Amino acid sequence: MTARPLVLLSNDDGHDSRGLAALREALLTEWDVIVVAPEHEQSASSHALSLREPLRLRTVSEGVFAVSGTPADCVYVGLHAGSRVLPRRPDLVLSGINLGLNLGQDVFYSGTVAAAREAALRGIPALATSTHTSLDLHRVAAACARLAHALLKSHTATPRPVLLSANFPKAWNGEIRATRLGRRIYEEKVDFRTDPYGREYLWLGGPGVRHHESEGTDTAAYDVHVASVTPLLLDLTSYDEIPSVSSIIDDTRTLKETAR
Repeated sequence: MTARPLVLLSNDDGHDSRGLAALREALLTEWDVIVVAPEHEQSASSHALSLREPLRLRTVSEGVFAVSGTPADCVYVGLHAGSRVLPRRPDLVLSGINLGLNLGQDVFYSGTVAAAREAALRGIPALATSTHTSLDLHRVAAACARLAHALLKSHTATPRPVLLSANFPKAWNGEIRATRLGRRIYEEKVDFRTDPYGREYLWLGGPGVRHHESEGTDTAAYDVHVASVTPLLLDLTSYDEIPSVSSIIDDTRTLKETAR
């Protein structure tokens, strides 16, 4: 057993991502680091698990593994493959550094966030980190390493499932603040095209994205060049809506009686 904390590191950009390499380098000075990351880029794969197809686990180098699956697959393999991958349960799981931001409702689609969520669902504190591609990755990695230390300290004092999503904006001014999710509005369309053989294919979505200012959100922090750290819920139940749902169910019983 080692006195150094153990971190499982993953992402959705693939095991050879510059962001992952920078974060691994920043962590190795004080942490034991095992990487389990996708063989290829898996952006926007959300929390998909490969339950109907075989996976392959490949050793890339010492302490670095590639999985032919999704980010959630990678963390699942890391946590449940026994000593084949990890010497023991990790103290922390980090995902990133993602090359591109995950603000607002992006967290529902993000493979980066899903990799961290897969760990948090099992009670392991987890941090997903995303950055604007213009930033110095070593600077972001150093900040992420500090956040990781603080998260582990907080979790040790009060054990609980914690899932955090950090975003570092363009022209980051060095400040970091706690935020809630904002709302991003994407250009939503289906673009139908024809390939050289005359067969139809299509692209989803467009390149445009915007958001409205809303105080205290990750998108508002982005607008003023401040990094954001947003705590995410693992329980998606809308408790305020339970009375309304009960009323809907009561109405279905009334409609059933009326139909008789």
